[in-house]
Amino acid sequence: MAETMTREQRVVLSIAVLASFVSFLDGTVVNVALPAIAGELGGGLSTQQWVVDAYLVTLGAFILVAGSLSDVLGRIVVLRIGLIGFGVTSLAIAAAPTAEFLIVARALQGIAGALLVPSSLALITSTFRGPAQARAIGIWTGATTVAMIAGPLIGGIFVDTLSWRLVFLVNVLPIAVTMWLLARLGHRDHRRPGARVDILGAVLCALGLGGIVFALIEQPNLGWASPVIWLPGVIGIVSFAGFLLRQRTARDPMMPLDLFRSRNFWAGNLATVFVYAALSLNGFVVSVYLQQGAGLPATLAGLASLPSTVLMILLSSRMGALAGRFGPRLFMTLGPIVMAAGALLLLNVSGDFDYWTQVLPGVVVWGLGLTATVSPLTAAVLGAIDTERSGIASAVNNAVSRVAGLLAIAAVSAVVGGSLDLGGFHRAAVFTAALMLLGAAASFLGIRNHLSRQD
Repeated sequence: MAETMTREQRVVLSIAVLASFVSFLDGTVVNVALPAIAGELGGGLSTQQWVVDAYLVTLGAFILVAGSLSDVLGRIVVLRIGLIGFGVTSLAIAAAPTAEFLIVARALQGIAGALLVPSSLALITSTFRGPAQARAIGIWTGATTVAMIAGPLIGGIFVDTLSWRLVFLVNVLPIAVTMWLLARLGHRDHRRPGARVDILGAVLCALGLGGIVFALIEQPNLGWASPVIWLPGVIGIVSFAGFLLRQRTARDPMMPLDLFRSRNFWAGNLATVFVYAALSLNGFVVSVYLQQGAGLPATLAGLASLPSTVLMILLSSRMGALAGRFGPRLFMTLGPIVMAAGALLLLNVSGDFDYWTQVLPGVVVWGLGLTATVSPLTAAVLGAIDTERSGIASAVNNAVSRVAGLLAIAAVSAVVGGSLDLGGFHRAAVFTAALMLLGAAASFLGIRNHLSRQD
């Protein structure tokens, strides 16, 4: 199918892959650098959680705004703004003098990252049709998921051989290449007449996510009885409820609730919640434990995920094509079950650590399940919505996945029991498997093959 692509389709796919790659890579490359960051700038587990979640809070909140901005300004303009903002904030993070400065810069970087994903995926869905679209989404999903998995490896090499600060500059080259491709594209930008950005909705969403995450991360330090914990938590819950109410009344809602009338859209997003929460929790816990618990250097901790990366590279586009041919339900059901088995294999990790017998089998099984799941999941969600609404549909699905990961990281302390020791690592593995099984159940019970759009 790739050989039948036009020049414009090849350029569009390259832009979409690179722009999203930048955002997803930076979301995971940091995991393996967390011990080094905490060692130099200070802070324990809560600081490590904030370095990850500051990015995810703003990414999750503003990825919906990005969908509206794409309608107002055009997808290509929004992509350019996001790429420039991402590059500038990457430089700020690399130069961070304190943990607080770094966390603020990560939050700003999340806003820039939010501009990249919906616009890039919308370019694919507006350029490709039919089976070619399913294959293109498979390629996009494979490349961006590889970024999520390969991030710890790239970060580990930089941490061990150079500096954790340079970890945040690895995206400079793909940003430059993407800007060059955008200049070459010659693609007429698409704007929707009369579109507006819901500022109040954006503020309510950011306050909601921020308050809830603050309470979850800091609760182990101060306890639920502290007003410093429960007050932001209550404000967060009320604000997020206000955000949902706003979406019912706004003229141009950031998250049109009528999208969820489509069975495959709501079921696919429910599966997304469980699968991506498990992905984020597993990536965080494994990267940190292999260094702080098992004593591996950052590079080897990053290499631990390499087998999954190889499987994604080899099989993702094929899985996308198969899902387009046979329907997504089987893949979205079996994939998470296989990943749950991979997570439970990590219970073999013991105090007498051995990667080859205790970690590698779980990583391989996990990678096979991941490869079978992600492309069909993306295709099912976007295939449930009319093409002209693909931008907002992709924005909602990406927001759901980022918020799921955000809450999973925020809850790490509660899951592991306050300390990421061997017992905490095992508890996280069991919890990860449970999340994956819930994702499989949501897919099996909710997803239907070959539904017409909006059914």
